Amino acid sequence: MTLGTIGGFELIKPLGSGGMGDVFFAVSPTADRVALKVIKQHLISAPTVRERFAAEVENLKLVFGSRVARFEDADPYADPAWLAVEYVPGATLRQHVDARGAMPLPVAAMTGAMLADGLARVHQAGLLHRDLKPQNIILSPDGPKLIDFGLAILIGRDEYLTQTGEMVGTPAYMAPEQVRGERELTAAVDIYGLAATLVFALTGHGLYPSTNSWNLLLRISEPTDLPDLADVPGELIGLLGAMLAYDPSARPALDDVRARLLAVATATSGKSILELRHEVAELTYDGGTELGVPPALQDPKQDPESATVVEDETSPEPDTTPTKADPERVADQRVDVSWLVDKIRRQYARRSTL
Repeated sequence: MTLGTIGGFELIKPLGSGGMGDVFFAVSPTADRVALKVIKQHLISAPTVRERFAAEVENLKLVFGSRVARFEDADPYADPAWLAVEYVPGATLRQHVDARGAMPLPVAAMTGAMLADGLARVHQAGLLHRDLKPQNIILSPDGPKLIDFGLAILIGRDEYLTQTGEMVGTPAYMAPEQVRGERELTAAVDIYGLAATLVFALTGHGLYPSTNSWNLLLRISEPTDLPDLADVPGELIGLLGAMLAYDPSARPALDDVRARLLAVATATSGKSILELRHEVAELTYDGGTELGVPPALQDPKQDPESATVVEDETSPEPDTTPTKADPERVADQRVDVSWLVDKIRRQYARRSTL
């Protein structure tokens, strides 16, 4: 039993819900697995939002690389509007830390460097992630992958808070310029989000103590209220502090961030980058989270032009005469050749003796 069909995909199981909409594990007619997001109706009904969503979808088609969930399909003008991306098995970074505790320094640093690769691909396509946080990182069999990139732009500042005062998304990972509602954001916003995510991976807590949303927003927007890095290993305090600078222009570039994270990962582990890649996957991937295609959807749909051949019981028996192309069919058949032996003997008896 499925939950319905959207865009030709069979919805199998809910995967979660967020500020943008509800996400489902879904299967295509040819048994491809996807994560399909159904956009919230009140977001998509706002003026120009469908056009903005359509423009974002076109940009998503340009994003590539092993650190991002591959775009599959979308329909910004459907009712409801939806977006499908590659299904990535594994736990989120948030789930991993909640279940197993903080990551070792080399593993966290290598994970951060791999995520920097993913962000570079997103930025090359002219997008910003805008919502980088542990919940939007899947720890796949091949390491971390980014999901939900490029779509946070559809959520206006008024959508950050619901009527009950709860945050849609996670403000603890928002850069100060996001909290201030600035529209002209730069790649520095994702540098801040990556740093906040790595602080959580290394310590198990956020940049500020848990508090109500309004108080948290005020703390983030206050230049003198610095994030708590007390539990961060000394090897990364300088880098993460720079990435969390209040002024976006003071944050390091993505290439510099990746290089410094790789340097820390190799220096503190004594391992090569390739060895660290394998270690990240081995220590973080949870195979028990993987969802498979239901048996009823595993086989391709039958071609309507095909027909099942039914044997006619009145048809004559098939010819079982052996042929050179099928020598095995003579294995158990006995042929009477005594007549041939007698003929040869008679011919031999009539020959003149020498």
